[in-house]
Amino acid sequence: MSSPSSDESKVLTHVDAAGHARMVDVGDKPISPRVAVASSRIAMSAEAARAIREHSLAKGDAMTVARVAAITAVKLTSQLLPLCHSIGIDGVEVEHAWLDDTTLQWQVTVRSSGKTGVEMEALTAASVAALTIYDMCKAMDRSMEIGCVRLLEKSGGVRGNYLRTE
Repeated sequence: MSSPSSDESKVLTHVDAAGHARMVDVGDKPISPRVAVASSRIAMSAEAARAIREHSLAKGDAMTVARVAAITAVKLTSQLLPLCHSIGIDGVEVEHAWLDDTTLQWQVTVRSSGKTGVEMEALTAASVAALTIYDMCKAMDRSMEIGCVRLLEKSGGVRGNYLRTE
């Protein structure tokens, strides 16, 4: 997968000729399969990481709650981002991995068959998964740090495919 290099890919589509915000009209675009994968990371204290792994948080099972929060975030993205279209979702996969003893990574894959992409849904979901971990652990660690929210890959649509290579 690669990203397009033409000048067309650098046009701001959510701005009209006068520079005003607008919602893109996707009415004439063909329906096609769309996939986006995004990730986020949250770094925390050893105490918080241990509590998550041992399921000993007072608020409950953080991993399950974060997974459900990510799925919910996919469905609510257009309500959070004003210029984002409301779209039908074919599927959502939410995965996590401990990168080290105290850093948790979330990866969300969103699939849709539609006229617009699902990058924003995947990015929102990855962010919300990390935010949910913060919410569930903040009583024991307010110094947690959320970062590295990024699109890993996307496919479908007129702008073509993208794969992060770093």
